[in-house]
Amino acid sequence: MKIASFFSGAGGLDLGFTNVGFNLAFANDNWDGCWETFEKNHNIKIDKRPIQKINPEEIPDVVGFVGGPPCQSWSLAGAMRGINDSRGKSFHDYVKLIEAKKPLFFLAENVAGILSKRHFPEFMKIINMFRSMGYEVSYKLMDAKDYGVPQERKRVFIIGYHNRMEKKFQFPQPFDKKLTLKEAISDLPEPIPASQKNKTNGDLKISNHEYMNGGFSTIYMSRNRVRGWDEPSFTIQAGGRHAPCHPQAPKMKFIEKDKRVFVPGKEDLYRRLSIRECARIQTFPDDFVFHYENVADGYKLIGNAVPVKLSEVLAKKIMQDLLALKNEGKISEWPTSLTEKQEVKLCQELGQKILH
Repeated sequence: MKIASFFSGAGGLDLGFTNVGFNLAFANDNWDGCWETFEKNHNIKIDKRPIQKINPEEIPDVVGFVGGPPCQSWSLAGAMRGINDSRGKSFHDYVKLIEAKKPLFFLAENVAGILSKRHFPEFMKIINMFRSMGYEVSYKLMDAKDYGVPQERKRVFIIGYHNRMEKKFQFPQPFDKKLTLKEAISDLPEPIPASQKNKTNGDLKISNHEYMNGGFSTIYMSRNRVRGWDEPSFTIQAGGRHAPCHPQAPKMKFIEKDKRVFVPGKEDLYRRLSIRECARIQTFPDDFVFHYENVADGYKLIGNAVPVKLSEVLAKKIMQDLLALKNEGKISEWPTSLTEKQEVKLCQELGQKILH
C-alpha cells in the first residue's frame, strides 16, 4: 500500500512504515539539511518545496498520509505561538492536502505542548476539522519508552480513519518490557570528537560515531543530564548542545536550585552522546547513514525524527486494520503489495505482539 510523507526530515516515521510493508510513493521537506540523508536512505527523490506550494494533483493516489508538522511553535519549551506562527500554520496546510486527497488514513505527530491548556482549544479545532472532512479521529499522548524505544519521549499522535473504513483506530497497549541505555549503546566503542568548528570527521568506521565539542551552558548545567546504564535515555533533542551526557559519567552533583556541576575529579567522563548513539536511542539501524557537514545538523536530523520502532508499532496496527477490511471486501482502491503469505504472517505477529 502506498503512502505519502510530509515534513519528512530524516524519515524515521517513514522507515517504520516501510519496514511494515507500506511503499513510500511521495515525500516532501523544504529543509535542505535533510535531502541527502533522506534520498540516500529511502531511495526516493524528495519534493523540496514548502508544503503550501504543493498542488493536490501532484500527489499520487495513496492509501495514507504521514507526517510531523513543525513542532517548535507548539512546544512548552518554546514561545508557544501555536497556530499564529508560520510553522504552526503548516499544520493547516497539511490538513488542506488531506481534505483534497482524502486518503483512507492519516497520521500527524506533534509535541506534548499542543495539548497544553493554552493550545487545546486550537488543537480541538483541528480535530473537528478532520471530523468534518469525514474522518474518525483518535489521538493520544504516547511515551516512546513504553513501545520498545530506550528513551523517555512524549509526543502526541493523531490518527484518522476515513468514514468509508467504518472503523476507529485503537492505540496499542504499552509493552511490558522497557529498554535501557545498556541495551541500546553499551556495545559501541568510544567515539571521536567532532573536527574543528564542530565539522564532521567524514567517513568513520562506525558511521556518524562522533560527538559535539564545546562548553556546557548554564541552562544545561541547571539539571542533571546523565542517565544510568539501567535507565532509558532523556529525550533526544534536535540540538547537539543539549544532547544528554553518556552514562559512563556519574550523575551530576546538585549545588542549589537550577545549578549542578560535574562530579569533581571525574570531569573527563562527561561528554555528549555521539550522533550514532543518539540514532541508536531513536532506534535507527546502524546502516542508516546521516549526511551532514556540521555535526549540529546530524543531531537535528535525529532529534526531529519519530523513533523508528514507535513508528513501526503504529504502522503495524494500521496495516492490520487495512488488511482486515481488504479481506472483508470493504476496501479495494489501493491493494496491498504484500503477498498473501506475508499478509497472514503480519496479522499473526500483530495478534501475538501488539493486540491485547
